Amino acid sequence: MWARELGFSQIGVTGIDLSSAEAGLSAWLAAGFHGDMHYMAAHGLKRARPAELVPGTLSVITARMDYLPRMDSADSTDWQARELVRLERPGEAVISVYARGRDYHKVMRARLQKLGERIAEHAGQLGHRAFTDSAPVLEAELAARSGQGWRGKHTLLLNRDAGSMFFLGEIYLDMALPPSEPVTAHCGSCSACIDVCPTQAIVAPHRLDARRCISYLTIEHAGSIPLELRALIGNRIYGCDDCQLVCPWNKFAQRSALPDFDERVGLTGQQLLTLFGWSETEFLRFTEGSAIRRIGHERWLRNLAVAMGNALRAAQEGVDASALQAALQAQSQHPSEVVREHVQWALQQANVSPKISAAPPTQTAG
Repeated sequence: MWARELGFSQIGVTGIDLSSAEAGLSAWLAAGFHGDMHYMAAHGLKRARPAELVPGTLSVITARMDYLPRMDSADSTDWQARELVRLERPGEAVISVYARGRDYHKVMRARLQKLGERIAEHAGQLGHRAFTDSAPVLEAELAARSGQGWRGKHTLLLNRDAGSMFFLGEIYLDMALPPSEPVTAHCGSCSACIDVCPTQAIVAPHRLDARRCISYLTIEHAGSIPLELRALIGNRIYGCDDCQLVCPWNKFAQRSALPDFDERVGLTGQQLLTLFGWSETEFLRFTEGSAIRRIGHERWLRNLAVAMGNALRAAQEGVDASALQAALQAQSQHPSEVVREHVQWALQQANVSPKISAAPPTQTAG
């Protein structure tokens, strides 16, 4: 009841023995699939050892919070179909659904902390610490072991009643609690998520090469986006939901109980030109309280430049090529080498040479 009052959809409990997950984590890191996410390697196997992260931990409470934005009563369109259509409009900027509202880190962390405090008040002396994608924690593994769902072939957690459109959080406790029963997997022979991935980042069932993942490239990766992957990014400027959009289980995705994840005006269905025109001050203002803000204005422009180049190459009806080229030209001498390089690439997609007085920067490794 406490969890429901705080906006959580499901609570589970698991122990702290994750030793069977260590080999897979080590192999993933050894393959370099974490890319520039150096913090993944820095913490090593601590992710699979909760008691090393928080000494004294005896059990973990996992929490699920649905984030699919609340639907306008006038909009009865299937959300998956609606999102897939966005990808066919090259002039429209597509932001991952989870990032269109308030930063989930802020929302979940505060509510997990309140839940921990309520449990402590009831249980008496209790040590607890809450996490939301903010520490070396094997979130999906803990969630799967606690009965929240199973690991899909795209590596995300799937729930029969909620698909995958939810956030996960944990409370580490110094009290041993009875564990929840895990659930069986229900992906069967389906490979929709693997087949649809634009960059083929899902290299095998349950194995993701983050270096090819559009979410990684547009959010985590700070440098130059590899040339061979730019055209595949399309109009996705922050994250990618493709593997979730085609997943049959997401027809059961639940709308959020909280207004925090409602779509912000100006971030959904916006044109590339409009967002590319934001100054850094405007970027900071319009993304205040959003997860998007953490990538910074430079990466924002880089991502938009790639999408604009793809729009120019598409040359579809409804794409104002001259306006796109003019906007790109205006940023062709941006102070950032990364921005200049991606602007130059974008202009080349329409066979237009950028007006850059200096020699073009050398591409950095992606």
